[in-house]
Amino acid sequence: MAKETVNKKKNNLITGTGRRKTAVARVFLNTEKGDFTINGTDVSKYFPTETEKVAWMKPFHTVGVSHPTSQFSGSVLVTGSGKSAQLQAVVHGISRALAEISDDYAKALRRAGLLTRDPRMVERKKYFLRKARKSPQYSKR
Repeated sequence: MAKETVNKKKNNLITGTGRRKTAVARVFLNTEKGDFTINGTDVSKYFPTETEKVAWMKPFHTVGVSHPTSQFSGSVLVTGSGKSAQLQAVVHGISRALAEISDDYAKALRRAGLLTRDPRMVERKKYFLRKARKSPQYSKR
């Protein structure tokens, strides 16, 4: 089945959706110079640490863009889960949006493992158990 090519490039806008655990990030990349915002705040305030900064820029570095704000601008709407899963969802969404731009980008991102969704989820709690797998305390008497 051929991939349906819906024109997502309206006004230079490229979209991508990233997911991790219960976090969902909707990424809107623009091919014009500008800044990045996440839920209306600057990305450097939303992800302040150096490791988080390196993580969200990884898709751009993979495709050969050293300074994302010099070539792209974007906004991200992210909901659900915690900060770590939200960061991974943002990275996944940015990777999917960059993969829409060209096949060369898609190949590089696929090789780096950034287009693969992490399927691990929290296991549900079962009845008669304290947590998903923890059993009640055993009482001998």
